[in-house]
Amino acid sequence: MNPPQVVRVLKRDLLGRVELLEGPSGRRIRRVAPRGVNPLPGILARYLMRRERRALGRLADVPGIARVLDDPECSAVASPDEGVPRAKDILCRSYLEGVPLYAAFELPRDFFERLEDLVCELHARGVCHNDLHKEPNVLVGPDGRPQLVDFQLASVHGERGRSFRVRAAEDLRHVKKHQRHYERALGVAVTGALGRSRPSLGALLWMRTGKPLYNLIVHRFLRVKPTEERRPADGPWPVWTEAIGPGPAPSPDRGAGTRPADRRASEPPR
Repeated sequence: MNPPQVVRVLKRDLLGRVELLEGPSGRRIRRVAPRGVNPLPGILARYLMRRERRALGRLADVPGIARVLDDPECSAVASPDEGVPRAKDILCRSYLEGVPLYAAFELPRDFFERLEDLVCELHARGVCHNDLHKEPNVLVGPDGRPQLVDFQLASVHGERGRSFRVRAAEDLRHVKKHQRHYERALGVAVTGALGRSRPSLGALLWMRTGKPLYNLIVHRFLRVKPTEERRPADGPWPVWTEAIGPGPAPSPDRGAGTRPADRRASEPPR
């Protein structure tokens, strides 16, 4: 049987690259940490891989979330012009058949309700994504259901303390932010049930102090160009399609991820 091959490099930045592998057993995604004179990016990339592996392990049976693949073939595949990476430098996961939110041509009328359901399911299992403000991290599957990727910054919590509650609230705030953005652009009257979510104190501190410092170091001194993509303000915007309805029954314990009681999952945007 022929081994899988790297068919495309999906992303390349300071923390390495993300590759699409394809072979007889199908497609998979491989994240590879960088190797070079400066060891710091590689150390940070491997740390983030451990975070992602732990989070995906907790979410292994959740629809719309990739599974970690401990496949020896992933380690043996050579990257174009990079050679064969070390086993400790890679993370291999299953491939999700979907398109990023910013590139979708159609959205079910209840897409963002379903996205909120999925995020609440993460929270019910003690996982916070912590990077949902990026549209590329939200995929639209072939059936119109949401999927989530890029769990490098995800946190796994054993207890539902303050740290968990703040992070969970931030995840949901970003979901609502995307919903308002899309519904307004598509001429939909945003429902009052969404409210006007405000960032937490920690998020405000990050936006006013940590993020400017991060941008200064990464984009100016390290000369790493921003790679985050989003839908242009002038579109093209997707069209609404029929609602898809709730997915499989959620976990019994939804904890801090419980959706507001006044949100009706089957109610389409108006």
